[in-house]
Amino acid sequence: MIGRLHGTLLDKRPPTLLVDVGGIGYEVDVPMSTFYDLPAAGERVTLLVQQVVREDAHLLYGFLRADERDAFRQLIRISGVGPRTALAVLSGMSVADLAQSVTMQESGRLQKVPGIGRKTAERLLLELKGKLAPEVGGAGRAAEADAGIDVLHALLALGYSEREAAAAIRQLPAGTAVSDGIRQALKLLAKS
Repeated sequence: MIGRLHGTLLDKRPPTLLVDVGGIGYEVDVPMSTFYDLPAAGERVTLLVQQVVREDAHLLYGFLRADERDAFRQLIRISGVGPRTALAVLSGMSVADLAQSVTMQESGRLQKVPGIGRKTAERLLLELKGKLAPEVGGAGRAAEADAGIDVLHALLALGYSEREAAAAIRQLPAGTAVSDGIRQALKLLAKS
């Protein structure tokens, strides 16, 4: 199994790259988030790789960051979601945004990704629940996401639906503490 490639970037045409590793050219498909961060053609590049073996092909999917590859692996484990759909999701949103969408059960954000309809978005939310880190971009945002999760759990325990709770949490200002978040969310829910 190929897990990493380090070589010279020969060609890049979205979403496919050609990477020369020891005289062998590997075609690798990447999400647009990785594509935008690549060096110029002729430069050295290191990609974390997921190899997908099918009857008719051995395909390589590359990522600059481990969290992207991990999210890709979680996505392709879901029934009905293939590598192309997983690449589309990771091209349309960051891993942090995906994790937040899953935590807050926001199917609308996923439906904005080309090729993702309502049913697929709902299946992704269901299957990915608890499998993606709430936030990977820093401790401050991780604490904020944890507070949002705590508020969500409190509202669910009080009998509100996930949809109602998520809608209330989206209206809370960033950095709200858990106890204040619960209080403010209850006020918002009482108004609606």
